[in-house]
Amino acid sequence: MNDTEKARAVLADYRASIDNIDAALIHMLAERFRCTQAVGKLKAEHGLPPADPAREAQQIARLRQLARDAHLDPDFAEKFLNFIVKEVIRHHEAIAAGSARP
Repeated sequence: MNDTEKARAVLADYRASIDNIDAALIHMLAERFRCTQAVGKLKAEHGLPPADPAREAQQIARLRQLARDAHLDPDFAEKFLNFIVKEVIRHHEAIAAGSARP
């Protein structure tokens, strides 16, 4: 096996790992959204607001620390969480408005 073939084999292994990680991320996000849907329903049933800025601030601080501990850019982690939280709030607002599906 020449160097190029070895490099292609290593690349294939990396890509297989990336594909597995991507699949795991999707499944984890799906599970997270199942949980947040339940939270949204509970909030709607009890007249609680869809957004919780104090909780969001705590989660951002927590996620930033987790990112630092994992040697991941905390700014990236915060952007990622903000994206997810925005979608969760959209779902909660839809639930509160009586929509069957967000």
